Amino acid sequence: MALPPCGLYRTTQNVAGVPAGRLVYFHNHGDPGAGVYLPQSWTLNRASWEPRGHTLPDEAAAQHLAPLPPEGLYMVNETFFCCEKRCVKYEAQQLVQLGYDGAATPLLFIPEFSAKGLGFPERGNRLDDALLRRLTPLRVAQGTEAPVDRFVH
Repeated sequence: MALPPCGLYRTTQNVAGVPAGRLVYFHNHGDPGAGVYLPQSWTLNRASWEPRGHTLPDEAAAQHLAPLPPEGLYMVNETFFCCEKRCVKYEAQQLVQLGYDGAATPLLFIPEFSAKGLGFPERGNRLDDALLRRLTPLRVAQGTEAPVDRFVH
């Protein structure tokens, strides 16, 4: 069995001691082997991962990982509401940020443009998994410095 690619996943059963329904980063190589890492904190709605993962007992355990789209900036490609209650409407071509909580629930954040620059709210709206297909990932250059505040200048 081939291991899946490195990336974000939701556990569907207990994997290496991590219970079902958790957000994990799967790393398919390393020392001592492939494993899952739990989030330890969030900055600007992106998870930071624990330094020491949970090694898979065998390659078959990877079948209990459901892939998730990466965190980051996306464009809405078709107007939709966040849920059946129609709490928040997302318009076609709108810029959004996708993140997750510890239970791997997708969250959408609506960036705001102001005189200070592009700001990212600390709270997002839960999103039904089926609606993730209505988002298109954007290519954005990645910096290495931590931001001073929630605004990118």
